[in-house]
Amino acid sequence: MIGLRTLFYKEVLRFWKVGLQTVGAPVLTSLLYLTIFGHMLEDRVKVYEQIAYTSFLVPGLVMMSVLQNAFANSSSSLIQSKITGNLVFVLLPPLSHWEIFLGYVLAAVVRGIVVGTGVLLVTGSFTHLLFVAPWWSFLFAFLGAAILGTLGLIAGIWADKFDQLATFQNFLIVPATFLAGVFYSIHSLPQLWQTVSHINPFFYMIDGFRYGCFGVSDVSPNISLMIMILTLTVLTTVAISLLRCGYKLRH
Repeated sequence: MIGLRTLFYKEVLRFWKVGLQTVGAPVLTSLLYLTIFGHMLEDRVKVYEQIAYTSFLVPGLVMMSVLQNAFANSSSSLIQSKITGNLVFVLLPPLSHWEIFLGYVLAAVVRGIVVGTGVLLVTGSFTHLLFVAPWWSFLFAFLGAAILGTLGLIAGIWADKFDQLATFQNFLIVPATFLAGVFYSIHSLPQLWQTVSHINPFFYMIDGFRYGCFGVSDVSPNISLMIMILTLTVLTTVAISLLRCGYKLRH
């Protein structure tokens, strides 16, 4: 497992070296979201009984940061290695496909959890979170980061340049995250858009994390957990298959 530990350490060190950009910037962005939306909508939007809108907003911002940063870590690392040509130093050592996969994805999970914790500490100081089921929150944060880390790995393998990766992120990751109930409950939407929201796997990640905070959610956490496990299984199968055949990695 020396190879796996080394790759994992290298990936964690890569984002930690520029912590102001990779950790500090997302925390500041989430604080701005909370300040603007919380101030404007606190007295106008009611989601759950006895839960203020600002309190409702914080878990969504935490998970949005976790998901987006987990994706960014694995995808940006792989595309940088492909463009600079140093990916060969990952492919040449006797690392199995599973070790490469785990090295990238676990580092993405670490970045997602670190950023999410920072967002929680900063934004949580402006409101009161109950955390009636903290292990549910941690489980959904971990699985969500693993899913987005795996998706980032797939995107990094597929992309040949940063423009393609930006297209993947801007037209898939960001819209799917924003439309997953970060700023609202899907029960406030018309029936058609409620149905569309249930197709979005990001919704179950955020809704499950919010259940751990308040003990209430739009969907049963057991259903959300099963959907997340299924999604992670499918994406893991795709990622391992791409690594095994060397798609766009070995020329």
